[in-house]
Amino acid sequence: MSDLSKIPVTIVTGFLGAGKTTLITHLIRNAGGRRLAVVVNEFGTLGIDGDILQGCAIPDCPAENIVELANGCICCTVADDFIPTVERLLALDPRPDHILIETSGLALPKPLLKAFDWPAIRSRITVDGVVALADAEAVAAGRFAPDLAALEAQRAADPGIDHETPLSEVFEDQLACADIVLLTKADLAGPDGVAAARAVIMAEAPRPVPILELTDGVVDPRVILGLGAAAEDDIAARPSHHDGDDDHEHDDFDSIVLDIGEIADPADLAARIERIAQQHQILRVKGYAAVAGKPMRLLVQAVGARVRYHYDRPWQAGEPRRTTLVVIAERDHIDGEALRTVLVG
Repeated sequence: MSDLSKIPVTIVTGFLGAGKTTLITHLIRNAGGRRLAVVVNEFGTLGIDGDILQGCAIPDCPAENIVELANGCICCTVADDFIPTVERLLALDPRPDHILIETSGLALPKPLLKAFDWPAIRSRITVDGVVALADAEAVAAGRFAPDLAALEAQRAADPGIDHETPLSEVFEDQLACADIVLLTKADLAGPDGVAAARAVIMAEAPRPVPILELTDGVVDPRVILGLGAAAEDDIAARPSHHDGDDDHEHDDFDSIVLDIGEIADPADLAARIERIAQQHQILRVKGYAAVAGKPMRLLVQAVGARVRYHYDRPWQAGEPRRTTLVVIAERDHIDGEALRTVLVG
């Protein structure tokens, strides 16, 4: 790559828990000789995904090439956070061959695309492609997309009423901006679920886009890196519910960090997380747990009432052994004391 070449950037977007970090972990480990850099954005103050990715660092993507932007949506903090971060990555020696950007699950990709027209960076980077991840099982169940037939019937009956929800708007904006859609967790959805999810996405997408199903983030990097979309040049073809808005509010969502000390049984913790998801309409839980008598740290990830956990690494010397969870929900459903009562018992 000559010094005058633009560095390609892939934006990885998708709803909460769709598998973005799992995909980027796979890409880091299968870079094919590319020097990668990663920007990961969290919704909430506790950085979980960045820590996971730094644990996967390799010579072609060392830890210093992985930057985390926490406690703020990347699409709302372009000037303060995103532009300086990109400039820092462009100044690395050696320069990265490709930059991956993992947005938070609540981010709108279009405002981020517009940032690539900023004078400080527009001549040095290009959006190689926008990759949208969609949880096949969730989409098939209708949890992150509207019932299209019912929606159209309601609009026909009363076109003056807005029947969109905050979650459906986020989902639709991410699809509308995509160059390719990855249907994740296809193994959980099954053939019928995958087919149903495909139908929803094809109906929602404003233009035809490739839809690829995958499991555990495994995909040939050649499929999603090197698209050459130059997405910043066709922003008008990527409609958004927020077109014309000066900014994008996240007042519909909130997060809280809960520190609950050591736990005795991972299965019991998973059951308690499932309970708060059902009782308090929690969207996402992620974090680490210290299990009494175990030298390994437990990584916990939950989407709604679906909870997964595994030991990811040993606790480091001097590292506090504690259980810390980030809980994300629509604003009216965050009650820290009630959540703590269920989780601790």
